[in-house]
Amino acid sequence: MGGVKSQGQLVFGLDIGTRSIVGTVGYKADDGFHVLAQEIKEHESRAMLDGQIHDIGKVGDTIRDVKKKLEDRLGKKLGEVCIAAAGRVLRTVTVNVTTDFEAEKEVTDEDIYNLSMSGIELAYSEFQNKNDTDMKFYCVGYTPMRYYLNGYQMGNLEGHKAKKIAADLIATFLPDDVVDGLYKAVEHAGLHVANLTLEPIAAIQVAIPDKFRLLNLALVDVGAGTSDISITRDGSIVAYGMIPIAGDSLTDCIVQKCLVDFDMAEHIKRSLNDGTPEIEFTDIMGLPQKVKADEIRQALDPYIDDMTSKVADEIKRLNGDKPVSAVFVVGGGGMVPGYTQKLSEKLGILKERVAIRGEDVMKDIIFEDASAKRDSLMVTPIGICLSFYVQSNNFIFVTFNGERLKLYDNGHLTVSDAALQVAFPNEDLFPKRGKAITFNIGGKSRIVRGTEGESSQITINGEAADLYSQIRSGDAIEVKASTPGEDAKLTLGELSEMKSAVKITVNGKEFEMPRKAVVNGELKESFYEISEGDDIKVNNYYTVEQIGEFLDLPISDNILVNQTPAVLSTKVYEGFTLEFELGSIKASDVKEDTYENLAEPEEEDLKDKAPEQEESEDKAKPSAPLTENKVSVTANGRIFTLTGKEEYVFVDIFDKLNFNLNDSKGRGIITLLNGKKAQYLEPLKDGDVIEVRWEDKK
Repeated sequence: MGGVKSQGQLVFGLDIGTRSIVGTVGYKADDGFHVLAQEIKEHESRAMLDGQIHDIGKVGDTIRDVKKKLEDRLGKKLGEVCIAAAGRVLRTVTVNVTTDFEAEKEVTDEDIYNLSMSGIELAYSEFQNKNDTDMKFYCVGYTPMRYYLNGYQMGNLEGHKAKKIAADLIATFLPDDVVDGLYKAVEHAGLHVANLTLEPIAAIQVAIPDKFRLLNLALVDVGAGTSDISITRDGSIVAYGMIPIAGDSLTDCIVQKCLVDFDMAEHIKRSLNDGTPEIEFTDIMGLPQKVKADEIRQALDPYIDDMTSKVADEIKRLNGDKPVSAVFVVGGGGMVPGYTQKLSEKLGILKERVAIRGEDVMKDIIFEDASAKRDSLMVTPIGICLSFYVQSNNFIFVTFNGERLKLYDNGHLTVSDAALQVAFPNEDLFPKRGKAITFNIGGKSRIVRGTEGESSQITINGEAADLYSQIRSGDAIEVKASTPGEDAKLTLGELSEMKSAVKITVNGKEFEMPRKAVVNGELKESFYEISEGDDIKVNNYYTVEQIGEFLDLPISDNILVNQTPAVLSTKVYEGFTLEFELGSIKASDVKEDTYENLAEPEEEDLKDKAPEQEESEDKAKPSAPLTENKVSVTANGRIFTLTGKEEYVFVDIFDKLNFNLNDSKGRGIITLLNGKKAQYLEPLKDGDVIEVRWEDKK
């Protein structure tokens, strides 16, 4: 089709009923609400009971069919929809809410909306305190009962100047499972919820105009599974209620009486309004049957009596234990013969004051769709569309760390959306690493990262949540910023390049010496903590002088490295041999600064660094033979080599140790050999561990 032209923003309303789904599309203009298209489809199975969705997939499929037919007729895609919830397990809370302005100002539409949202928050808080069940509830609708301007009752606040505005507001709550089922079914059909209201709130938009609300009236929306009730008085809606009995209970009665399936029973029930004295049908055996209409009415009479008794009792309860002046009935379930008369009897009012409202209340509804129905079944679907204009839930209010936020509700709001709204630092939402260290080693850049901190802690209404948890109006969101981890820490000794020792053979014995590192041109110990930007070079050699210091040995001038004459500054690399004659040397004999040479090693190839070895027999030799009987021991953490004797005893170590035997100060001396108390003349051998120290004073 070419499509239907509209004059304003299109509103798509869905009445998701127990028996059928009604889709209405239209727009509001100065002359009223224009209905452009309408589609009705009954559920193929009992996917809903008592206003509660039992099979989300099947209900979603039916919604998709209705949506597709409307789109084909309009020539436009439909993405957002207004829906209404039945009053199953309905709870209501009435509150008074006030807003004080810093100075007198003109009241705007947004001020009124913010006032209502504050009322909803207050109602929700009060409801939570009184909720005696484990069920979670969601606010599905609200109605301002009275407005106050500077303490005086006012019909409409907008445009007036005020220092203080207030309202009496009634908020309605339903269990989360009812609301979630509706949302999921709609999403299954590829739609997003633009507005959610309560079915009696929607119905009253059409059935009871504002000018009638000064009267004490009741509206009863009799659907298939529930009968929703609302009460008006003094110009506003003052109460909502519901009973879980409606048209399906009558259909179930016919199923039993006539032995037919549910669809055939519905056909029989609807036929009662046709005025035919006899109704033809086919039972479950496939046999054609006939039944008198009066016989069906008589069978239904006790069920109608029970239903209207419960509705009347609920109306009286909501109205302060007294009947209302009149009752308007909408919905298909109330069209069964005898319903309105029995309800008037139960309430004790004239039967003329209980009437079905249909086409007579649709004078401001312009039906551009000629096929659209104008009976009481259409009151609620059109009211759902009108609720979009008077009570649009496009925005929700939540608190984020105590700050009140207004968010556009696209049906998928999450904690991250609220965090974005308040400009909560993104880095505070995710785990933070401690500061990293970047340095150069061997000419290559390396980075060591800090440890990861804890993630942000998020709660919604006191319960644990995450960034992707969905939020709803009235939620209190608390976010504790993520914590940073520890800054990176690394010592030279922890570098992999420093783990292996430099192995050098000295006077025929192999020694393992820790590697040396130069940081920014200065020699550093293994416990040095690396800093940002450090330039590190790990050496794989020792100078002859450094080897002597490490082994605590006096080295003479007769030095051989790989059997080649060398000096104190000669570099001895991994795997090299060093031979020298023990003796004493003077500081003046050291020709070069060995530490400077260590800090700035030459960049030649390793093989070029080794002294050239000659095959000649005239090669330089040590001036005296090396002592053949040598013992290497560890004393007080240092390695010492004992030479010059054939055998060594414990007392010989004092020739090497810088230990003042005259400094006793009344203390005893402790001598240990391999962890046991030593005798001074106890023999020493290679690898022995010695400890000499003074006793601690007690």
